Amino acid sequence: MQEDFHYYATYCAAIISGYEHEEALDIAYSAQLVDLCSKTFLNRIKAPHIAATTQLQLEMMDARTDVIGLQEITRIWASFHFLPYDLYAQKEHRTKRYMMRYRLICRPNGDLVVKTVELAKNRPLQSVGIAMHVLADTWAHMNFAGTPSLVINNTTAEFTEFVKADEGEKEVERKIKFRHNPSAPDDLEKGIFTNSLFQGNEHSIMNLGHGRAGHLPDYSYIKYRYVPAWNDYKDIIKDNPSDYIMAFTQMITALKYLNGKIERFEKETYDYDAIEEYRDRIDDILRKRQHNACDDWKKFGEELSGKEIPDFDLEKYVDEFVRSNKRNRNYTFLAKFVMGAIAHKGMVTNEIFKSGNLLAGFTKEIRIPRKEETA
Repeated sequence: MQEDFHYYATYCAAIISGYEHEEALDIAYSAQLVDLCSKTFLNRIKAPHIAATTQLQLEMMDARTDVIGLQEITRIWASFHFLPYDLYAQKEHRTKRYMMRYRLICRPNGDLVVKTVELAKNRPLQSVGIAMHVLADTWAHMNFAGTPSLVINNTTAEFTEFVKADEGEKEVERKIKFRHNPSAPDDLEKGIFTNSLFQGNEHSIMNLGHGRAGHLPDYSYIKYRYVPAWNDYKDIIKDNPSDYIMAFTQMITALKYLNGKIERFEKETYDYDAIEEYRDRIDDILRKRQHNACDDWKKFGEELSGKEIPDFDLEKYVDEFVRSNKRNRNYTFLAKFVMGAIAHKGMVTNEIFKSGNLLAGFTKEIRIPRKEETA
């Protein structure tokens, strides 16, 4: 998912679930920050590198692919962007080495989603935003794993998208063309997209996550067919508009649990009633063919709250953090985000480790201070 969903749609979900405007902004900001909190950023503000929630392209180019380097990559991407669905999944006639990668495949409604949301309960809003990012990405990034792996993340070149026929509502399939120029924008009208180059090395960075499918998983409008390696090269249809509406309503359910409006957060629970009067509006936003839907989600969010939603600004809280003294730093916005990120990464990493899977290594877990302790 992109800024349109992680920032603006998350704000909308928070407002609908009962948060006030300023609270919703903090949640949305934190959700979007997950895509930008790199080692480069943390180094600039002099925060611990262990809090990294993403890796920039330049960082990935220099990333080590030995055991230690691969564990670091997996800790970040499996924790924040490709949350594993079933760490104990079974598949016949596969080696232990294969299964460690297979068990990191991301899908929605796994046990770790529940643990993610529960970890944010009674914690600062930064932890709530982190949880919303992770939950949302389980829908966009399903069927890919947050570790470099050819045997899991590779696909064939046969991608087709479902588009409306000229004569009406009937869907027809159109072949997708891929190119490997990361500086060229995807051509949505002609169906030309950028993806990662095929690399036969199992641990190549090109085989991380959904690189072989390009940005297709992150576009809310698209419905497409493709053939993944992990599924024994049997085709799968990915219907993003349907998945994204489930992500949105599941976020509302989770947020209502986190703000105390419901007592439990359970898997496969979607608050469709909360969006009944907005359903057509949301469907229109999700199905509109565009590179991102920021403007549409922003307009919708401002209508919901009657308040202005500022554009996301990575520098917004930097001065507060950098200029704070050691005594007061833990009360700053970015410090709360850093603590929440470290705690979430520790939880996911150690759940992977406890399952007998060594791909993410092991990390020290920390306790997230409760809201009243960081107020």
